[in-house]
Order: sequence, then C-alpha cells, then structure tokens
Amino acid sequence: MKNINRRNFFKVSIGSAAVLSMPKTFANESVPYADLKSKEISAMFGEFAKTKKMPANLNKWLNDPVIQKIPPYKVFDNVWYIGLRWVAAHLIKTSEGYILIDTVHQPFVGHLIDNLAVLGVDPSEIKYVLMTHGHFDHVGGATTLKPLFKNATFAMGEEGWREAFNFQGKKAGAKTMIQKEKVLKDKEKVTLGDTSVVALATPGHTMGTFSYLYPVYVDGKKYTAVTIGGLGLNAIADKNQLQAYINSLSKLSDDLLGIEVDLTAHPFSTGQTELIDSIKNRKAGELHPLVNRKAFIEHLSKLRNGAEKYLEEGHV
Repeated sequence: MKNINRRNFFKVSIGSAAVLSMPKTFANESVPYADLKSKEISAMFGEFAKTKKMPANLNKWLNDPVIQKIPPYKVFDNVWYIGLRWVAAHLIKTSEGYILIDTVHQPFVGHLIDNLAVLGVDPSEIKYVLMTHGHFDHVGGATTLKPLFKNATFAMGEEGWREAFNFQGKKAGAKTMIQKEKVLKDKEKVTLGDTSVVALATPGHTMGTFSYLYPVYVDGKKYTAVTIGGLGLNAIADKNQLQAYINSLSKLSDDLLGIEVDLTAHPFSTGQTELIDSIKNRKAGELHPLVNRKAFIEHLSKLRNGAEKYLEEGHV
C-alpha cells in the first residue's frame, strides 16, 4: 500500500499504537460477555428481534471499546477488513484508489480511521464510500469521515438516504448525517479503475437496504463476493416488509449472480470472527475459508426458513 507522509499519518492515526499492541485476549475476561461466540451473538440478536428488548450482555458487548476494536486484516488479495468486531467495513483496493463499504458508527469510527493509518492508506485515496442502509451502525461514521475523505463520493439508495436522515435525526435534533450525495439504482455499476461494484436493491432488513457485489482475488484467481446490507429481522415492521426480505434472499441466491463469497456486514452472522486466524494464516494454494458457494446458499435458505417461522409465530 502507498505510504502517507508523516504529518498525515499522525493526523489520522491517533490511537493506532493501542490497536497494534492490543492483546489477543480481551482486557477483562472475567465479565460474562467477554468471550461471546458468533452463534451466541446471533441468538441474542434473534431474541432482540422477537422481544424488541436488547439483552443486557449483548448491549454491554456492543459498547465495550476493548472488545469492539480489532486490528485490520487482509481478507483477500484486494480486500481488507477495517471495521469493528460486530459491524464490518470493507476496503477494496483498485487501480485508481479505494472503495469503502460502510462507515461503522460513533463513538468507534476513530478506530476505522486508525486502521487506515495502520495499513498506510491515505484518506485522500478513498474515492467511493458505498453505504448499505440508513441504520446508525452502517452510516453513523459518515459525518466524521466526509471531511477527511476529501476525494470520496458517498453513495446509497434513495430510500437508504431517507432512512439515514430519519434515524440519525432522532438524536436530539442534531445534524448527524451528511447531505445526500450519489443515489444508487438497482443493478447500477460503480466503477473505479479496474474494479466494478454492482449495487443491488435488497429491501427487507430495511426497505432501503442495498447489497454490493464485487470481485475478490485469491492467488490471482477471481471470485464474486457480496456484502449483504442487512440480515436481521429486528427492524421488520409488517408482513409486506418481511415478504420483501424473503424475496431479496431469493434474488441473492440466483445462480446468474454466481456469488461464492459472503463478506458479511456483521461478522457474527456467518462466524467470520472465528475464521480470522485461518484467513490470515492461509498459505498460497490453500483453499480460502470464505470461498464457499454451498455454505452461502445454505445460509440464505436458513434465513428464509427463519423469516417464514417469524411470520408464522405472529411477530408481524
């Protein structure tokens, strides 16, 4: 990656030393939520979707700064994970700069900035920020990142922008969302240099949810990856929205899309957190743990069954 000058590095990297020196284990393993596994987190989010009450340990886990701040890691030859433990931000390298998917949120967006500095990426090299939907955890960092990413265009679907203004504006009337920039259409391509990202409208988690398809490379071989904008049922308001969710799962499973890699917006949803060491330690020629179309289709099928059960149980 391109090195940045000393002044810009220190401007961006406050706190980076703490990220690099962070121990592998959590700071306080005696607390009951310190070492929650992906399946446990997913189960608690499922409980939250049904009861609309946040489990206490889940709330503590989400807001623990030591747990949430993880070092960046290279997922594929052209993709780095620079997000939090619970919510993703993917950095895609192209021949003309970088594309970022999602912004994480306050108060942890500084960790994303730190991660860029750790990787030696100058913020001026980021040309697009593609946001999946208007929930705070995916767009909440935009107001901090916008003045820093001076060459970047921020983009989202029309309904996603509306959601962002609506959700973020509830915070004591503060201006917590940037002004609307690029509005994406279903199946629109965003191209930067040698890389094109396809924006797919996948309403359901919210009605403005978009997902993004893009190429990833392993040992020079190309695969099609997706970052699905949202999979949780916690924001489902009615039966029509739930049906839209089910329809979007069918859309994503279409063989014509050829998706082989699930670069999730929430690592706990696929167990990616537990695969970090395997991803980082993979040797050339070995199978990449995230290249698995069968697992992707099975995951979508499980989500569809869960949505249908959610409907049968009368939660909407």
